Amino acid sequence: MPDITKIVVTGGVCGGKTTALASIRTAFARLGYKVITVPEPATEFKTNGILPWECASGEEYQWCQMKVQITTEHAFERAARGMADEKILIVCDRGMLDNKYYMTDDEFQRVIADLGYTEDELRDSYDAVFHLVTAAKGAEEFYTNDNNAARHETLEEAAAMDDGFIAAWAGHPHLRIIDNSTDFEGKMNRLIREISYVLGEDAPFPIQRKFLVEYPDIAWLEGMEGCKRVDISQFYLCSDPGTEIRVRKIGVDEWNTFYLTEKRIEGGKSRLVHRQRLTLREYGRLQAQADPARREISKTRYCLAYEGQCLEIDVYPCWDDQAIVQVELTSEETPVEFPPELHVIREITGENAYRNSVMASKPCGATH
Repeated sequence: MPDITKIVVTGGVCGGKTTALASIRTAFARLGYKVITVPEPATEFKTNGILPWECASGEEYQWCQMKVQITTEHAFERAARGMADEKILIVCDRGMLDNKYYMTDDEFQRVIADLGYTEDELRDSYDAVFHLVTAAKGAEEFYTNDNNAARHETLEEAAAMDDGFIAAWAGHPHLRIIDNSTDFEGKMNRLIREISYVLGEDAPFPIQRKFLVEYPDIAWLEGMEGCKRVDISQFYLCSDPGTEIRVRKIGVDEWNTFYLTEKRIEGGKSRLVHRQRLTLREYGRLQAQADPARREISKTRYCLAYEGQCLEIDVYPCWDDQAIVQVELTSEETPVEFPPELHVIREITGENAYRNSVMASKPCGATH
């Protein structure tokens, strides 16, 4: 069976998604991937005469669109599993959670329940999500409606939509936001590098920064629009020096997904070598092989979309005075934006004491 990776490319209006899809196909075909693109259902609907305002209701339109979308994705995945190619990259032109922006929470939950899914199940069906920020945020001089007759949003409306799409995907374990901090060619290159990292191909280390913050107000976090909570537990397998093999369970309530991730550690930074989703049975079997010298790490992660960045706020059960915030940036010069409710103690990027793999080898709370 081929090695299949399924990703979403999404973003705000005039963010470069059409060019990105073509760039992905070219770049990864050169690396030996069979690239399969799942088309955006909204475009197919409108092109063929189905318009939202002509349906019985907006909710009814979204049900029809999402039904086609999930059916198409499953059909493409089934076809891919029978192919002879060793490496297959399925690229979804938008994903199921993009539809959240166009509905109330109640409407969205009714639609997905009727389709037979939960929000967590849909979100975690994708290996990674890449959001291309609208030109209306940071590249205003390039924002235009001229090349799309269906596009009519003002700069302010486009920026608000962009925030809404990011918020819809908050909580995905690999959501990456590609902003407009470089020119458009640089934006596309950063996207290709980010996808390469997910695939385990040779790519530069991602730019990640970590901060120690005061223990956050949990009620405030859980009440923030665009903030999603996930519970994480992870353990480590015995490995060679310079290599880290982590097994992680991520979930909310009764829904869990399981991953095995192998990383190479160089100079305090990690490079992804291999990542795969596990079944519950595979996860249980690996639990029996956990490194006895390291304890299992448990934490609650709050994924907060804020000012075009995705802040991952990790709250540990053995800490009552501090937490860790991690954010991935597009360049070393990009400033980190924090909401005023989060109080930074200091930056801890590169400090081994706050690496989960190191914390696992010490008693709970030993970094204090």
